Amino acid sequence: MQPAGTFLRKWPTSATLRGMTSGGVEQLQAYLLPLLRALEGLGHISRHLDPIGYSHILARVGQSHEDLRGVKAGLGEWEPPYSALRPQLDLAAVETLAAYDGLYQAAAPPEDITRAFRALRHFPRALDALYPLAGIVPPISRFFLDPERRDDATLQQRLFRQPPAEKTGVIRLGNDPDARDTVWMYVPESYDPATPAPVAFVLHGGSGRGRAFLWSWVRAARGRGVIVVAPTSVGETWAIQGPDPDSERLAATLAFVRDTWTVDDRRILLSGMSDGGTFTYTSGLVADAPFTHLAPTAAAFHPMLVGMADAHRLKGLPLHIIHGTRDWMFPVQMAEEAQQHFVAAGAAVTYHRLEDLSHSYGGDLSSTVLEWLVDNPR
Repeated sequence: MQPAGTFLRKWPTSATLRGMTSGGVEQLQAYLLPLLRALEGLGHISRHLDPIGYSHILARVGQSHEDLRGVKAGLGEWEPPYSALRPQLDLAAVETLAAYDGLYQAAAPPEDITRAFRALRHFPRALDALYPLAGIVPPISRFFLDPERRDDATLQQRLFRQPPAEKTGVIRLGNDPDARDTVWMYVPESYDPATPAPVAFVLHGGSGRGRAFLWSWVRAARGRGVIVVAPTSVGETWAIQGPDPDSERLAATLAFVRDTWTVDDRRILLSGMSDGGTFTYTSGLVADAPFTHLAPTAAAFHPMLVGMADAHRLKGLPLHIIHGTRDWMFPVQMAEEAQQHFVAAGAAVTYHRLEDLSHSYGGDLSSTVLEWLVDNPR
């Protein structure tokens, strides 16, 4: 497996911004402010999406998207060097507005939550478009950090390395960006080969894709120096039953990561959402699983999983379980039963029962998981 197309695309360097005038900076800020606010709103909706009270969730995020729509419609031509930034900003804005349009259409009678999930597919595409500017535009860089890390000047300096360290940023392993065997990665720009980095394999939910799920983790990983690997299942979802072609691919990808970057062998995580979380159990509990930590979120559980697991591996295994009381697909009792069975089997279980979580996901959950991973080496 060889990396192809190391970055998603080429983007402007810091040299592009030389000669910026105060008027041009004001133009840029006028565009960025509603864009970043609208993206924060999409993050809130994605995290709290729930068939019950869906319209109220939309109402909580306000009208920043309409502010964005108005600013974008009134933009004139930008002169160099600002014009180099416009393609990425425009693409991020188009995807952001498409997400809101779909979300509001889903709220119209008859309310249809499945259309809301489809609309949110535009959210990671908007982040995908915006991230190339994070290394040169400070407000965008701060946006791609957890709020409590945005004023860390030392961290910002490491992330603004010019040129970025080799083999860092968003990376694609595979020639075809849309192929199921293509793996998407994020390697923090602060990566130093002299310092072993934790690695997190993150598994999407049913019918998801690794490229989209990656963006639920970049903000959390970027501030903590964690390498994120986001594969896509071979089939429409992970091999929870029957033949398992996925575990072998995960192991092969980890071997490639170890050969290419300096990996902290005490912190190698397998985590997943929904079907990805269930597969975290089924794949991560076998005797030869290469992962030191497991972190399923909103996952299905059956006691048979403990009975089939390798007893020696379970002893002291760091296991982090997140589940919401509002989960409409897998009831929270599944997670509580999992906690009881794994504690009885000797695993080191951390369990978070979240009262405001439905069967959904948000970047704050990734932050919780990665903080636990960094603080608890095996």
